[in-house]
Amino acid sequence: MTLSIIAQITATQGKETLLRAELEKLVAPTRLEEGCLQYDLHVDNDNPGFFVFYENWTSEALLQAHLAAPHLDAFRAATEGAVAGFVLNKMTKIA
Repeated sequence: MTLSIIAQITATQGKETLLRAELEKLVAPTRLEEGCLQYDLHVDNDNPGFFVFYENWTSEALLQAHLAAPHLDAFRAATEGAVAGFVLNKMTKIA
């Protein structure tokens, strides 16, 4: 069973460029992680401070390993105060 993730990240006003750059840094190392089937970053066409990751993982355990990965710790440190909102939805494909 594949676990799908929709992660919505909203930048603090004035921090859009910083947040985008740091989010982009996550893509390459994450795509190399065990269990990562898809990890795509999107930006809203009308709101440059609203980002969405669409992800697919082989298991909850490997998603949890990703969330504890060193590059995510580095991201959190680099973006302290730059994230105004974060919503993570774990989803299962039904059709």
